[in-house]
Amino acid sequence: MSTLAHTMMTAARSADSGLTSPGELDRYPYAEAPAVDRVGAPVWDGGDPELGRVGRRAAGSRGRGLHGQLVQQLGQMIVSGDLGADRPLVPEEIGQRFEVSRTVVRESLRVLEAKGLVSARPNVGTRVRPVSDWNLLDPDIIEWRAFGPQRDDQRRELSELRWTIEPLAARLAAGHGREDVQQRLADMIEIMGHAMAQGDALTFSRADSEFHSLLIQVAGNRMLEHLSGIVSAALQVSGGPVAGCDRPTEASLAHHGRICDALATGDGPAAEAAMRQLLTVHPEVERVVPAPREH
Repeated sequence: MSTLAHTMMTAARSADSGLTSPGELDRYPYAEAPAVDRVGAPVWDGGDPELGRVGRRAAGSRGRGLHGQLVQQLGQMIVSGDLGADRPLVPEEIGQRFEVSRTVVRESLRVLEAKGLVSARPNVGTRVRPVSDWNLLDPDIIEWRAFGPQRDDQRRELSELRWTIEPLAARLAAGHGREDVQQRLADMIEIMGHAMAQGDALTFSRADSEFHSLLIQVAGNRMLEHLSGIVSAALQVSGGPVAGCDRPTEASLAHHGRICDALATGDGPAAEAAMRQLLTVHPEVERVVPAPREH
């Protein structure tokens, strides 16, 4: 195993917040919600009292600081339905409830707006958007749905999505035989084997995620490449044995090895078949993702 690969898998990843510079915050078009809108404002006091202590908690939420923690809290509340569609979000009230500055609130709502969860319009204010407007492929939203009331739907949808794109990506990747990529894939399999022997599920998961993301990235299809982060999120938050690679097993490791071998020989059909086998190791999957029809 290369030192670089092992370090890459065991080091914690810092997520990109996607935020703009603080100097641009004042350009965010917040308008005060009209008084009539405040009648239906969220009742913050009904939630977990710890949610109102964002500023006092240790910096978590993927290491993003206060605004990242607030994004996490508000995002979870919206996705769970605690803050329903068209509910007004008044910056001053959010700041008071969560004990953070107006700047933190503004920056957090900018991120949520980019994810399609809220909208801000002049003379209307900031409101929660319906689920049809959400960016359901955003890794954060995938995570929030996976651990909220919609977790069963999220697991099913992620399984169906993976079944659709990953076998195709494996077939396409077999036509791009690069030694450096092949070595990285082999490194990930070696790390998974070592992690499984040590009972280290976290390292196994990270190596597994890297394997699948890399496979999609080398498929030679830029639209598929944009989905690599979604597959990573699916592997991180699946919440159960939806697919063969969701838990460390000898069968899972063997199927990863078959995929890698097929890629090394440029055998696209074999790579695709091995990926399908990997995604259906557990019988539960057959009830979630039906096998392809015979023609």
